[in-house]
Order: sequence, then C-alpha cells, then structure tokens
Amino acid sequence: MSETVAASPCLAPAWRLQPQGDRCVLVSLEDDLNESAARRCLALARQIRQAGWPGVSDVVPAFTSVAVHYQPQEPGNLDHAELTRRLQALLAKPLPDTAQTGRLIDIPVCYGGIHGPDLAQVAQASGLSEAEVIALHSQTPCTVLMLGFAPGFAYLGIHDARLDIPRRAEPRTEVPAGSIAVANRQSVIYPGRLPGGWNIIGATTLTLFDPAREPAALLQPGDRLRFVPITADAFAVARRKAATP
Repeated sequence: MSETVAASPCLAPAWRLQPQGDRCVLVSLEDDLNESAARRCLALARQIRQAGWPGVSDVVPAFTSVAVHYQPQEPGNLDHAELTRRLQALLAKPLPDTAQTGRLIDIPVCYGGIHGPDLAQVAQASGLSEAEVIALHSQTPCTVLMLGFAPGFAYLGIHDARLDIPRRAEPRTEVPAGSIAVANRQSVIYPGRLPGGWNIIGATTLTLFDPAREPAALLQPGDRLRFVPITADAFAVARRKAATP
C-alpha cells in the first residue's frame, strides 16, 4: 500500500491518502491549521459516516486530516483498494461548508482568580489588560475543531491573533477538571484532572465527559461555543448544585 496524492480544485493545495497500518487510511487535506481546513475535515468525516460503507469501523476527524478505520478481513467489507477508490471519488467533489451545522452551546466561565491562575500572564504576553483578554476570549463564538488527548478533551479555535501565545514553559502535573486554557490561538477545556501545559484563564462547572451519558462527551467536533463570563459567587453556586445528588 502506498501514498496517493492528488490535486483538487476544492481542496488547497492537494489531498493525500496514506495507509496507517493495514486497517486505517489517513486522509490529509492541508498542512496548516486553520478553521476552514477543520471544517472540511468535519464535512468529509460526516460524508463518510453517512455513506455507511461496509467495514468502516470509525471515522476520526482532526485539525487537517481524517482517519478512516476499517476491517478488511471480514467477508463483504471494503479492502484497501476499494476504500481508496471511494475516498478518491468523494474528494473529487466539493465538500459542503459545515460552518452552521454544529450546535451553539453556552459555556459559563469564571475567569481569573483561583480558577484562572494564568490570566495575568496571558494578559501581559498579549499586551492586553485582564479585562480585555476576557472580552476577546468571550466575544466571538469558536468552533470545536477536534477531540483528542483524553476522552472529551476539546480543542477549540481559531481565536484572535492577539491570543497567539505559547504554552507554559513548565507543564502542570495536574490541571483541575473544567479548566479553560489558551495557547497558539486555541482554547482547550479539561474534562478531568489531567496534566497539561496550556495557560489556564478560567473554569466552568459543566461536566465535559460522563461515561453514563449518551454521548459521553458533552462537546462534539463542529459545535460552536460561546464563553459566558460569570462571577466567582455564581461559579460556587453552580458547583454546589452540580455536586448535589
């Protein structure tokens, strides 16, 4: 199995099909991270799922690529050659814009203080006041670009260029669940207590991942999020309510 590369008028500059072992094909649409590329990945993943091809066991969109997992060993399932042919046929056509297909979800956020210990450093690095960082982060909805790293861990973007700041030089060994952090014009929301090197600017009391819920992950790729600033008192009340059986 070898890499397939093709130019396409609807994808810039080209797409690539690369086998990842004998049960996965990686479709690479672009090399650079941008929201347009992420939306094309979401659109392609949705089309593959809707096609219902026999033997395709999972379709995983990322920032600039889509992993198509399949089971070629079962009778009647697609083999590598047929899966590649069908993917090429999909990629030869324009992909629909997914900008308005996701849900719009409000995320209450308590910024700064004990819930956002890196807000001051982010403000300094971006040349803004803390209030301006909060306004910049919350004034425009952002897109869930992908899930990764841990169950329910959402990568969000793309933010204003003034939030193009690096991750922390020294990652934390533990980041509290619900923490909202920024780096490289993106945000992440920690679904559980995890290690991490992103700059924490706030927190939400929402449960991002619950195995007993369907779907278990609250956020899904393609969703649009609005960060809604709340006070520390409102955060404490919401946390108590969330902890009440």
